[in-house]
Amino acid sequence: MTYEPLHHKYRPQRFSDLVGQGAIATTLTQALLKERIAPAYLFCGPRGTGKTSSARILAKSLNCLRSSKPTPDPCGQCEVCRQVANGTSLDVIEIDAASHTGVDNIRELIEKAQFAPVQCRYKVYVIDECHMLSVSAFNALLKTLEEPPPQVVFILATTDPQRVLPTIISRCQRFDFRRIPLGEMVAHLQNIADKEQIDIEPEALTLVAQLSQGGLRDAESLLDQLSLYPERITVEQVWQLTGAVPEQDLRQLLGAIARRDAVSVLEHTRQLLERGRDPLTILQNLASLYRDLLLAKTVPQRRDLVALTAETWQALIALAEAWSVEEILHAQEHLRTCEGQIKQSNQPRLWLEISILGLMTERVAQPPPPAVMPAARPQPTTMTPPRTEAEVAVAAKPAEPLPQDSALSVNHPHIQATAAAAPEPALFPEPVANPEQVWQQALQVLQQMQMSTYALLSQHAHLRHLGDREVRIGIVNQTLLNLTKNNHAKIEAAFSQVLGRPTKVALEVAPLPAKTTPTPKAKEPPQSSVVIPLPPREAPPTPPGEPVPVPSPPAPTTAPDPVRESAEKLARFFNGVVIRLPDEGESPDMPMAEAPEEEELEF
Repeated sequence: MTYEPLHHKYRPQRFSDLVGQGAIATTLTQALLKERIAPAYLFCGPRGTGKTSSARILAKSLNCLRSSKPTPDPCGQCEVCRQVANGTSLDVIEIDAASHTGVDNIRELIEKAQFAPVQCRYKVYVIDECHMLSVSAFNALLKTLEEPPPQVVFILATTDPQRVLPTIISRCQRFDFRRIPLGEMVAHLQNIADKEQIDIEPEALTLVAQLSQGGLRDAESLLDQLSLYPERITVEQVWQLTGAVPEQDLRQLLGAIARRDAVSVLEHTRQLLERGRDPLTILQNLASLYRDLLLAKTVPQRRDLVALTAETWQALIALAEAWSVEEILHAQEHLRTCEGQIKQSNQPRLWLEISILGLMTERVAQPPPPAVMPAARPQPTTMTPPRTEAEVAVAAKPAEPLPQDSALSVNHPHIQATAAAAPEPALFPEPVANPEQVWQQALQVLQQMQMSTYALLSQHAHLRHLGDREVRIGIVNQTLLNLTKNNHAKIEAAFSQVLGRPTKVALEVAPLPAKTTPTPKAKEPPQSSVVIPLPPREAPPTPPGEPVPVPSPPAPTTAPDPVRESAEKLARFFNGVVIRLPDEGESPDMPMAEAPEEEELEF
């Protein structure tokens, strides 16, 4: 006799047998009782959640011969029910859309749908994985779904409803199948284990449900494999059969990372690899454990959010004391980046060890939380405006004698102390770092981390914005931007190291800014050679009783010669010098009243 797998043997036969889909079972049951049958249904959800089984139950409920009308409880014994269960019914047609993707297959289906049912009340078409149909096939099906022939029902099932045309979805009643909750799945598996006399530990049964990630068919298949063990099934046997990394080994590896014990980290990694664990699987399981560690840090009372044993959950709560939320998130980002490197590398073991050791480096590189200390008062910098010539002339004057009232400050020192006690300057905010300086420092860090990224950014990128927690970098074109995205994490690490805090880096296409050339300064006018006489000094006051001295007449000053000034200006205009001008009293070749011609000036 042919062996029947557990997921076939325990397939639900009624809507009441569906596990974890109570809302859908209730809705379809009421539709059958009220005989409100829709022409088309869309069942969507993850694999192994009951979509195809529900389609078969609906087909049997519509056509059960024990009832004169549709019933939510098909007998399962009549000829139609047995044919639907075996897939041999002429009026219930199951089509795999993955192998019937063309428009010709759909046209053939539409032509056959015009004929009346042979034996059943309804002709039912079940199109599994309908998202695999082509656009032309979907369009050919539109009219039939909207106005189907009488007594024809279409049931579309898919795991990817986003790929189904919106016009198709709008013509169907949509039912979203959810993943099976852990408690209901464990109870269902325990029922199967009792009926099949499978000796399995409760912890191992819970682990089977956790590893299936809400897919009941996957859980039943794994339990079917484990039932072949001759002895009692333990948790270790479940880990060995699935190839996943045991929780205990992951806990030990995480503890070594928390202690920053590189030798222990490498030793635990080596043991996992020698036991046949795949490097990518180790990294992915470690990333999942970091997610659980984050929950243990933030919501330690919500164990229902994780798929871990009680012992592992308590160990994670204790380990979470040594980590901050920022460190856990940074480690998650590091593992996400390294996952792609391991997938593409020819040396996955090498990159696995480097990635795990990098978790220790990332911990050290994180800035410690700032201590609560009084903020240092920054020294206010006074910007001195440029002084004009008038201010310089005023500053050059001698200080005038103090008035008589100033003597009070000498006789009363407390007045002087009060004046000196100026109000303290207000605390200024911390100045923002110089963007150009931060950009150059980040490029230097990238030069040490990866030369190719440094060369690309230094020549084809520029810093567009420097914020408190965000940096925007402009790159000249989309092609170079795509190349830079591969090393996005290293760029963020470089800026975080320079700024001393976690920093997000956003990449965008932007042309390089035009280089600004310094504007030439306007030529200063030539300084006049005329000497401005200083004001005469005031004579000291004459004591009473002495004769007042008569001041001597000032020395005559020579008036500026307009001819000489004009000649000097003309010479400076042609970059020349004045060789000779006629002296006073000398008779020139031409009268002095006329303007000198250029022949008298040699340049």
